[in-house]
Amino acid sequence: MSTVTENARAMAQDAATRHEVELVLGGMTCASCANRIERKLNKLDGVEATVNFATEKARVAVTSDVTTHDLVEAVEAAGYTATIPAPPSAEPEPDTGTDRDHGGEADGLRTRLLVSLVLSVPVIVLAMVSAVQFTYWQWASLALAAPVVVWGALPFHRAAWANLRHGTATMDTLISLGTLAAFGWSLYALFLGTAGVPGMTHPFELSIEPTDGAGNIYLEVAAGVTTFILAGRWFEARAKRRAGAALRALLELGAKDVAVLRDGVEQRIPVERLAVGDRFVVRPGEKIATDGEVEDGSSAVDASMVTGESVPVEVGVGDAVIGATVNAGGRLVVRATRVGSDTQLAQMARLVEDAQTGKAAVQRLADRVSGVFVPIVIVLAAATLGFWLAAGVGAAGAFTAAVAVLIIACPCALGLATPMALMVGTGRGAAMGILIKGPEVLESTRRVDTVVLDKTGTITEGRMSLVDVHPAAGEDAVEVLRIAGALEDASEHPIARAVTTSARGRSDRPLPAVEEFANDEGLGVHGTVDGHAVLVGRPRLLEDWSVAMPADLAEAKADAEARGHTVVAVAWDGRARGLLSVADTVKQGSADAVRGLRALGLTPVLLTGDAEPPARAVASEVGIDPERVIAEVMPADKDHQIARLQEEGRVVAMIGDGVNDAAALARADLGLTMGTGTDVAIEAGDLTLVSGDLRAAVDAIRLSRRTLSTIKGNLFWAFAYNTAALPLAAAGLLNPMLAGAAMAFSSVFVVANSLRLRRFRPRVTA
Repeated sequence: MSTVTENARAMAQDAATRHEVELVLGGMTCASCANRIERKLNKLDGVEATVNFATEKARVAVTSDVTTHDLVEAVEAAGYTATIPAPPSAEPEPDTGTDRDHGGEADGLRTRLLVSLVLSVPVIVLAMVSAVQFTYWQWASLALAAPVVVWGALPFHRAAWANLRHGTATMDTLISLGTLAAFGWSLYALFLGTAGVPGMTHPFELSIEPTDGAGNIYLEVAAGVTTFILAGRWFEARAKRRAGAALRALLELGAKDVAVLRDGVEQRIPVERLAVGDRFVVRPGEKIATDGEVEDGSSAVDASMVTGESVPVEVGVGDAVIGATVNAGGRLVVRATRVGSDTQLAQMARLVEDAQTGKAAVQRLADRVSGVFVPIVIVLAAATLGFWLAAGVGAAGAFTAAVAVLIIACPCALGLATPMALMVGTGRGAAMGILIKGPEVLESTRRVDTVVLDKTGTITEGRMSLVDVHPAAGEDAVEVLRIAGALEDASEHPIARAVTTSARGRSDRPLPAVEEFANDEGLGVHGTVDGHAVLVGRPRLLEDWSVAMPADLAEAKADAEARGHTVVAVAWDGRARGLLSVADTVKQGSADAVRGLRALGLTPVLLTGDAEPPARAVASEVGIDPERVIAEVMPADKDHQIARLQEEGRVVAMIGDGVNDAAALARADLGLTMGTGTDVAIEAGDLTLVSGDLRAAVDAIRLSRRTLSTIKGNLFWAFAYNTAALPLAAAGLLNPMLAGAAMAFSSVFVVANSLRLRRFRPRVTA
C-alpha cells in the first residue's frame, strides 16, 4: 500500500512540476538533423521532446529540474542553435512580406545562388567547349570557381563539419566532400601537375582509359554542383517562409479595440486591456471583441468565419457570443467571460499549432537514400584509394581514382531532381489556379484514400440566396416576393438581404416604401407596405400574430425544411400570403468534383457545423453517401473527426475555406483550401484552389501526383547514373571529360523530364 501511495504522490508531483518549453531551432538542413536534436534532448532526465523540421521548432515537456538553459546547451552541443521565442507584442508588427524565421535564410541563399550562378556559367562553358579555351583559361576558371566553392558552398561545408563531429553523414557531407575533392585535385593539377601550363586544353573525348589525372581539372564540377544544390536549397527555404503564417493570420482576426462601458460611459481601449467581467458595446457591423454573454439588446451574429454556420445566429439577453464574430444586426452590450489565451479564437490557434507540430514532416527521398548512399560512397572512395596504392600504380593514379568516385557520386542531377520538377509543376499549377506549397505536400497526395469536404463555402456558395417562392392559393408569387423584399430592405439580416436582392431581380417595378418598420426579436420584422400591415419572418411570427397558415403552405414548409432550407413566412392584412425558401446553394460543378474525386479512388465525406437536414440535402445533391455525412460538428471537433479517421487507418485529405477548418486542414495528411476563403485556412492548407471551384481539387491532386512521379523518376535516374558510373570510377577508367559529359547529360535529362509537366492539361475546365 505504501508503494502505491508513493507512486501516486510521485505522479502527482510530476504533474505539478511538468511544464512545456518551446525552442526555435537553427542550423538544421535535413530531417536527420531534427532526429539528432530530438535524441540529444530526450537523453536529459525528465525531458520528453518533439522536434519538427518543417517549422524548425522543438516542443519540450520537462518534469525535472532541467532548466531552459540546459535545453539550449544540449541543442548547441549537438551542433545547432536554440532560442526561446519572443513573447507576442501588444503592438502589431509591420508586415515585411516575409516570415522572420525563414526570410533571412532564404535571402542569404538567394544571394549565394545569384553570385554562384554568375561565376559558374563561364567556368562550365570554358570546360565543356574547347573552342573558347584561350591560353590561360584554366587560371581564369580557378579565379571564378574559388569563391563559389569556398563561399557559395559554405553552408554545406559547415553542415558536413557538424556531421563529422557527431560521426554521421548526410547529403551535405557528400556535397562538401565532392566539391572540395574536385577543387582540391584541380589545385594539385594546376600547381603541381601539368594542367597549369599555358595553352592547356580539355579535348572533348568520349573514351575510357586509365589516367594519372595530373593534367585534369574539375573546376566546372565543383562550381556547377554548388550552384545546382544552392538552387534547390533556396527553393526549399522559400517554401518554409510561411511556416507560422496560419497562426498569425488567425490571431489577427480578432478585434483590435473595444468600446468598454465604465460608469455608464463608453471608453475605447485596446482589446488586450479588456478583463473578465467588463461590459462592452458592439454596434452593427463591428466584430465582437472577446467571448462573452449578451446583457442587453438582440441581433443576428454572423459566426460563419468561426463556426462555419451559413445562417446567422439570433442572439439575445443571456446568450453566449464568440470573439471575432460579426454583429450583423442591432446594438449589443456584452459582458466578457473569457479574454486573451482563454478565448475560443486562441484555442483554435493552439489547435492549428498542435496539428502542425503533430504532423510528421515528410522526409525527402534524397535524404532517405543518402543515409545509406553517402557512407557507401565514402567507404568506396577510401577503398579505391587503398586498392590502387596497394596495386602500385602510384599516389597520383590512386588519388585520381578515389577523387573520381567522389566526383561521379556528387549529386549534380540529384540536386535538380526535386526543385526542378517542383518549380515546373508549381508553375503549371499556378497557371491553372492551383498553388502547391512545397515538396512535402506531394507525397501525401499519392497515399490519400479519403477526402473530407467542408460544406459552407466549399461545396456551397457560402451565402444565403432565395431558392423558391411558394404563394398561397390565389396569390401572385412575384407580388409576394415584392412585398416581402420591400419590408426586408429595411433589415440588415443576411437572409433579409437575400430576399431583397431576389425581389429586385425578379420584379420590373421598384420596391415600395416601408412605414412603421419594427423588428420582432429573433422572429422577423413587421411594418406597413402599400397600405398593408405586413409580417415577414419565421413561421412562428405568424402564430404570435394569430395568423393561420393554410394546409398547402404547411405542406410546402415541411417539404422545404426536409430539404434543409430556411423558411420565411409572408403575411399581410391578417392572412398568410406565401413562403420563401432560402438556402446556401450548391456551387456549380460541386457534383462533378465529387465524381472526379471518386474516380481518383477517394472516398468523399461531408463534414459541417450545419444541422443534419441541410447537410444530408447537400450530400444527396452532390453525390455523397448519407452514411458519410458528419453534421453539427463544433470547430474543435472538426480536428478530432480528422484524427478519428486517421486512427481508423485512413489517409485523409481535407478541403475547406473557413477559420473553423484551419485546425482540421493542418491535422489532415493533405489540406486543400479554397482561395475564396479566409487567409487562415489558406495558410493552414497545403494546396490552395485560387478560383474557389471545387472541381480544381481533382486537377490539384492529379497534378501533385504527376509532379511526385516526375520527382521519383528524376531521383531514380540520378541514383542510377551514379550507381552505373561508380564502378568505372573505382576502376580508374573514367575520363574526366566523359564524366563531365555524363553529368551534363544527367542534368539535361532531369530538366527535360521535369519540363514535361508543362504539358499537363486539366480534365475539368472551370
